[in-house]
Parts: sequence; C-alpha cells; structure tokens
Amino acid sequence: LKMSAMLETPELPAVFDGVKLAAVAAVLYVIVRCLNLKSPTAPPELIYQDSALARFLLKSCPLLTKEYVPPLIWGKSGHIQTALYGKMGRVRSPHPYGLRKYLTMPDGATATFDLFEPQSEHCIGEDVTMVICPGIANHSEKQYIRTFVDYAQKNGYRCAVLNHLGALPNIELTSPRMFTYGCTWEFSAMVNYIKKTYPQTQLVVVGFSLGGNIVCKYLGESQANQERVLCCVSVCQGYSALRAQETFMQWDQCRRFYNFLMADNMKKIILSHRQVLFGDNMKKPQSLSDADLSKLYTATSLMQIDDNVMRKFHGYNSLKEYYEEESCLHYLHRIYVPLLLVNAADDPLVHESLLSIPRALSEKRENVMHVLPLHGGHLGFFEGSVLFPEPLTWMDKLVVQYANAICQWEKTKSHCSDTEQAVSGQE
Repeated sequence: LKMSAMLETPELPAVFDGVKLAAVAAVLYVIVRCLNLKSPTAPPELIYQDSALARFLLKSCPLLTKEYVPPLIWGKSGHIQTALYGKMGRVRSPHPYGLRKYLTMPDGATATFDLFEPQSEHCIGEDVTMVICPGIANHSEKQYIRTFVDYAQKNGYRCAVLNHLGALPNIELTSPRMFTYGCTWEFSAMVNYIKKTYPQTQLVVVGFSLGGNIVCKYLGESQANQERVLCCVSVCQGYSALRAQETFMQWDQCRRFYNFLMADNMKKIILSHRQVLFGDNMKKPQSLSDADLSKLYTATSLMQIDDNVMRKFHGYNSLKEYYEEESCLHYLHRIYVPLLLVNAADDPLVHESLLSIPRALSEKRENVMHVLPLHGGHLGFFEGSVLFPEPLTWMDKLVVQYANAICQWEKTKSHCSDTEQAVSGQE
C-alpha cells in the first residue's frame, strides 16, 4: 500500500498543472475573443461612385486607402474604444482659446457657441470656417472636441462649435426647451452668424454622432443652407432614430447597457434644469406635466425620456412621429455638396443594419462617400503602437485631410473656370 501511494503521489502535481494550464488557456481565449485580437487590420471599406471627385479624393487623402492600425492590445475592441472615448475623451487634450457667443432665439432660448480663430494660414490661402456640432449632450469643452479644434486651428481653419442647449453646466436655460435629437434651430443660428460676420468665409460642416444627424438634416432642409458650404462630414451617426430604437433595446453588443448609461446622463442634465422645464412657467409646453417628471425619474432608456419629455418641446404627438421627422434619413438625398459619412464596423451603438442607409446613398450619389473602417468603436478611432494611444486620432486627421482635399478641389475648379472665361473673352 505504501509503495502504491508513493507511486501515485507524483501524479497529483501533474493533474494540478493540467488544471492550471486549462484555466490559463480559458482566460487567454476569453481575452483574445473580448479584445478581438484575431481581427485583421486593413484600410477602411469605401463605398462611392466612380467620379472625378472620388478619384481626386483617393489621391489626395492617403488615410482613405491606408491601413488603419489601432493600439495592438485593446484597439480592436469597439467596446474599449468607445469606453475610453466616453471616460477619457482624448490623451493629453489641449486647451484652445475661444470666445463664447450668445444668440437669443425667437422662443427666448439662449443658444451659445464658442469661436476659435485659425493659428496658421490655410493650405489654399483662403478664409475657411468649420462649423461643428458635437454629440449628444456635448459641447466645446469636451476633450475630443478640444483636441479636434486645436488640430483644425493649426491647419488654418476657424472653428465654431455649438454648445447643445442645456448641456453646459454653467449656462442656465432661458426658456423651457433643451436640445433634441434633430432640432436644427441653434445650429442654423450659429451658421447664419458666421456667414454674416465673415462674408468672405467658406464653410466646412462637421457633425459627430447626434451632431451628424443635425448637420445633415440642416443642410437638407433648404438649398439656401448649402450656400457657401464646401462639404459636410458626419462621423458615427445612426441616420434613423426610428430604425435604431429597436436595436437600442437589444442586449447584443451591450447596446441596452449603453442605452441605460446615456439615459442616466440625460436624466441628470434634464433634472439640473427642472425648475425651468417643469416649474410654473406659462411658456412651457402644455403637455409637459408633473407626471412626466415622475416618469423621468424611473426612465431607463433614451426612448422613454424622448417619449415623456423631449418630443413635447416641439409638440410631436408620438415618439414615432418625433423620430420620423427629426431623423436626417429623409434629407440626405437633398444634400448636393460633397458628403463624407464615416462609421466604424465595430461601433457598439450603431447596429450594422443602419449602415445600409449610407451604403445605399453612396452607391447612387456621386457627391457621397461612405467610409467604414473595421475598428474605431463610437467616436474612438484611437491610434497607437501597443498600449498607449496617440493624442490625435485617425478621425481627427481624416476630417481635416478630407476638408483640405475638398478645398483644393474647389480651388482647382474655380481656377479652371476662370481660365475658360479668360480664353472665351479673348476669342
């Protein structure tokens, strides 16, 4: 028996080693799957019509055809990219200096935007202003906006950044209304101010996430809104709130969890203005009541908040009507200036079914290009070698590179037109 026990004892460590090895293998497998480490890096997928403009862009914008390489360890996870953008914003974010402007709206609301002057001469030597609309509940003081503005300034652009109504914690509401999913009033007021104050400037329109919906809807609402506009860039928007609402309640890719977090943030912002929005105010919407305030406290999704509060600012009878009318989906085909639509294939907030909208548009319209990198998450697009991301993101560089190319394209067209007129005059 003793001899038998002695013979069996050495096998026990081997068994434990096997269990440890299996546990380590399981952990590594989970890490590889969660971090998506097996996913390849590649240039973004491009959907566009073959045209002179598209060929010029492909030649002038190397980032469109160059491989996008996110940080090796975590950059291929759309969740981590999104979480880092949401929590950290950007790395070593600069502090560009701007002047805050106040505009009184017809309903008594006070719109604000920040104006940043260029820090160098533009590549075409002309006056160009970027009019920028940030994402949901965002403003000019957000780190991703500051980083982008600083980079655009250094490339010769004046920047005007809209502060969504009610988003800045130190600015009180002056009417019982906040920003909504597709209201273009404040953005329009900012653009009109820029056009009037700088009569020689040309505009590059930029929208991030919800801001992308607003700028595209603004341009499509009226042909006059596209005057003096060189191009438009929309990054990480979902194109149709009506189609998105069902996907935003699903648990795959943790969208329901993101929905809860965003709703919680919206509740805090609305409640910080509850005296103006829900107090005894003759101007407040007739349908906004104390019952809606009670429902707001228990809301766990953006859709519940939109249904109980946001749609009532503009008198919509139902959530369906609100989402239908406020989405840019029905306005995209009315945009005639060059339009760049950027999404990430691993964006956990934007369901892949929604990407059929920009794809279909890009396949029909020569002025539209859809850019779809494999990685980037929601407004992440961090670049870096192994672990630490660089201060500038792929998104920052792409927007400025595209804008530069469009400016050069328009100047070339203008020069050719002047030459033709001169030749025609001599004849």
